[in-house]
Amino acid sequence: MAIIKESYPVIGMECASCVKKIETILLKTEGIINANANLASEKITVEYDESLINKKMIAEAIKKMGYELIVG
Repeated sequence: MAIIKESYPVIGMECASCVKKIETILLKTEGIINANANLASEKITVEYDESLINKKMIAEAIKKMGYELIVG
């Protein structure tokens, strides 16, 4: 089990309810250990189990919510 912690810019996160929505849904996603969205920096920091989820899967979950995750 490899635990990864990374931050990514999010396009479309414009209000406090956006932050809450992103955090709530990510925390219910298998493999996500912790998720914190920061409205001021327009970034999320996620801690996840790489054996269960990867960057692409996180980006897809964000996209389903109506936002865009920028992964490099």
